[in-house]
Amino acid sequence: MDEKQMKKNLINYPLGTVGRDMIYALFTNFILLFIMYTRNLTNAQLGAVTAIMVAARIFDAFNDPIMGNIIERTRSRYGKYKPWLLIGVLSTCVVVTMMFNTNLDGWNFIIFFGIMYFAYSITYTMNDISYWGMVPALSSDGEMRDKVTARTTLFAGIGNVLASVAIPIFTTGAYALGGSAKTGYGRIALIICIITPIFICFTMLGVKERRDDMETPAPPVSFKKIWTTITGNDQLLWMCLIFLLQETGNGIVLTGLGSNYIYFEFGYEGGLYSTFTTIGMAATAVLMIFYPAISKKFHRNKMVLYMGIIGTVGYIIQLVVGLFMAATMTKFWIFTIGFMLANFGQYGLYLIMMISIINTVEYNEWKHGNRDEAIITSMRPFLTKLASALSVMIASLSYMIFRVTAFTNQISSLENQAERGAITAEQRSSMIADVIANVAGTQKTGLLIFMTVVPCLMMILCCALYRKFYILDETKYEKICKELGQK
Repeated sequence: MDEKQMKKNLINYPLGTVGRDMIYALFTNFILLFIMYTRNLTNAQLGAVTAIMVAARIFDAFNDPIMGNIIERTRSRYGKYKPWLLIGVLSTCVVVTMMFNTNLDGWNFIIFFGIMYFAYSITYTMNDISYWGMVPALSSDGEMRDKVTARTTLFAGIGNVLASVAIPIFTTGAYALGGSAKTGYGRIALIICIITPIFICFTMLGVKERRDDMETPAPPVSFKKIWTTITGNDQLLWMCLIFLLQETGNGIVLTGLGSNYIYFEFGYEGGLYSTFTTIGMAATAVLMIFYPAISKKFHRNKMVLYMGIIGTVGYIIQLVVGLFMAATMTKFWIFTIGFMLANFGQYGLYLIMMISIINTVEYNEWKHGNRDEAIITSMRPFLTKLASALSVMIASLSYMIFRVTAFTNQISSLENQAERGAITAEQRSSMIADVIANVAGTQKTGLLIFMTVVPCLMMILCCALYRKFYILDETKYEKICKELGQK
């Protein structure tokens, strides 16, 4: 591939993910908040919501590698990735719009949620695996792959941050669109689902990937092939475990634990949580932009150690401040800086894990003679989804232990009254403040421990396993690529 086209790829490929990651942030990070603050939930219904999420992710355990195998055997004039990318994005937008714009309640809503959640698992898998599966087909050069991955995660981060800032502001508190959380979520979902297809056009029309494998006959869809590819690659297996630990811990705060703690401790205003996430994620922009340069100076093993230390310091700051400072804005800012450090460490690890999984493609080719890139790269989205389900399980467990729904149900009732015009916006705000004032200190402390201690321990374990068992460092990877080039 010529240099001019690679420059185009470095622009158009990352742009395609902005809208996709806005949808991902909405559906993954805010779906539980949407349910808790727009519906009255019994413990049984909260348990059912959690069970649906977990069941859908188990379903993805089969769906993601199968989708990777289907993509691997696709032969079309547009390549094997782009047809599924377009179908997946459009169908995902339809599902998400329906999910956030329903008036169903009670168990009828829970059933509808189950159908939509499984539908989302299928449609988002189509576009996610086809999108990330293109990375190995863009370049096998280690330096160029670092650039593509870093820039793509930068734009993914932009999409995630845009959604994470806008959604709380326009769904919670004084600036909620339509005057209530329910209407706000519906309108935000519609806006994001209009934006997403526009961004994916950059990838569809401006990216050119390697298609030399399209000349070979399409391999049959085979469960045995999927199984043997994954289990036959020892480095991929270790990375699956390590990445799952890292992503589960990293996702706990964003499942709703972070926002609920902020609302209960500092007040029910979406702007507060938007500020928390914006500043918390700001430091990651440094990594997104400068990772290729940093990766030239430090080997990944050393970077894993440094990122683990930075993340641990951030979690300790959050825990100490949360336990021993009064609920003032000074506490909020220090707490947010702690989150920024923790997120910096976690995001650095995420980048390293992403590249480490992708690099097992060449290891697989060196060891078995087959790249199987779509199957291998399908493990990243599968593990991300499974991790998000585990994060939700941990968050839901904390909600049940500390009776969080006793307060969110009251807030939900007030939000719905405001939507019907039964109370004014001022009355709603005042009454919600009264509800939050009754949250006990032990309940807030419980949420704090779940959002700091648990992810910190998982991150430390992830770093230890990576440094001990992952052998594809820069030297080993270059040696493998050299041997493959000679063949």
